[in-house]
Amino acid sequence: MKSETVTSAQNPKIKELLALQEKSRLRRERGLFVVEGRRELGHCIEAGYRIRTIFVCREIIPDTETEAIIRKAEAVLHEYHDGHRQAHGETQERDTLQKHPEYTGRKGQSDGLLVIDIPSALYDKIAYRGGTEGIIAEVEWKDLSLDGLHLTGNPLIMVLESVEKPGNLGAVLRSADAAGADAVIICDPLTDLYNPNLIRASIGAVFTTRTVVSTSEETIGWLKSHGIRILTAQLQDSRPYYDTDMTCGTAIVMGTESTGLTDIWRENADAHIRIPMLGRLDSLNVSVSAAILLYEAVRQRKSADIMLE
Repeated sequence: MKSETVTSAQNPKIKELLALQEKSRLRRERGLFVVEGRRELGHCIEAGYRIRTIFVCREIIPDTETEAIIRKAEAVLHEYHDGHRQAHGETQERDTLQKHPEYTGRKGQSDGLLVIDIPSALYDKIAYRGGTEGIIAEVEWKDLSLDGLHLTGNPLIMVLESVEKPGNLGAVLRSADAAGADAVIICDPLTDLYNPNLIRASIGAVFTTRTVVSTSEETIGWLKSHGIRILTAQLQDSRPYYDTDMTCGTAIVMGTESTGLTDIWRENADAHIRIPMLGRLDSLNVSVSAAILLYEAVRQRKSADIMLE
């Protein structure tokens, strides 16, 4: 581990951190994103993400908690590099890091963890959210795809097509985690998975729930090849959600609040479901709708388990 102290907002490392918070393109180019907060960073490390740089304000966060986070982050890095050396040899690893600097987040950066101590006045300038917790980290990006998604039994999957608002995506991820969903698949996203607003809204559920990004076409093919029923949430040509079996392998598919799902999903669905609207309005927030449908699947599965006992 390396450590240093930074006190100026003009420091290049501070400028890069702020740019990563704001620019999706830069996050992709540098292979880095930003996680703020003790809980979120803890979930991130537990999910095996590699932390590159930790910015810590010891006036806010206790030293004991800081050191615990650092130890866990270092353990993940050591495990990764030890495994990589065993699989490929140190020479090949060195060549890989030279050819693909995004693996270490920054060209010329060592493969160790960098801890930067900053004063509270500077932390207040870089903290993305109001409730300061004293710790922010730069984390290596993972390209999460269907290829790495291996599910067994009768999985429960939430699929979101072209949902644009990071806050909505984050809220759906929280519901998916709470309901014990096996995975969330985000199709044709209009925001990247590592948007700070999404991470904040999910309170770290983006790390606790297996979440992948794909196209609608690829996802439909993957679901059908794995025998998972596709249930599309739509108002037209549909039946109430509680009249539809969700005890088998099930993918609940939702689109944007404004335009709903595209035709490719409607045409490939095994069933169309709707949440009855009993008031004067005709739609619910996508995150609320997702929670209702996920917990219906939970209810049905619990009832089926009881009947089998």
